[in-house]
Amino acid sequence: MGLKQDEWILRMCRERRMIEPFEERLVREVGDERVISYGLSSFGYDIRIAEEFKVFSPGKGKLTVVDPKNFDADAFTDFGGEVCIIPPNSFVLARSVEYFRMPEDVMGIVIGKSTYARCGIIVNITPLEPGWEGNLTIEISNTTPLPAKIYAGEGIAQVLFFQGDHAPLVTYADRKGKYQGQKGIVLPRA
Repeated sequence: MGLKQDEWILRMCRERRMIEPFEERLVREVGDERVISYGLSSFGYDIRIAEEFKVFSPGKGKLTVVDPKNFDADAFTDFGGEVCIIPPNSFVLARSVEYFRMPEDVMGIVIGKSTYARCGIIVNITPLEPGWEGNLTIEISNTTPLPAKIYAGEGIAQVLFFQGDHAPLVTYADRKGKYQGQKGIVLPRA
């Protein structure tokens, strides 16, 4: 590659607008307040969650089984704010603050941050495929029997980037993937 990983990510973000907004350093404090870190890290980028959430509330809708081909949108309660409480043994959907434009020869893999994992809060996001663009929809599970707190505007997960020698034969954009260009929190699409 020739460049250090963080220099390569920085170049991709400046030249190709791969991540917007983009923080060129790892932020651990905002003013006098410590935050869960976000921004450019050694081998990736720590993403933040926005102040909009969909809290899973199965008693609210007509949901009797979770079906990714026919998901009841009424099973969620919309919530906005700087802090979201995840009910015990439940989950919320959120979105990344950052908008991604994945180059055709780059793939991103997302992993949860250890600060949350150590509290029983698990983050699940699918890969960022070559050619995909949009805000990430992020599923955050509370595996504990107690309510769990998450913080908007702070780090939630890290994206690790891998550059191939060439673009795949068909990118996510080429096949017109169903989540291409998504903004906000997007529910499952069949």
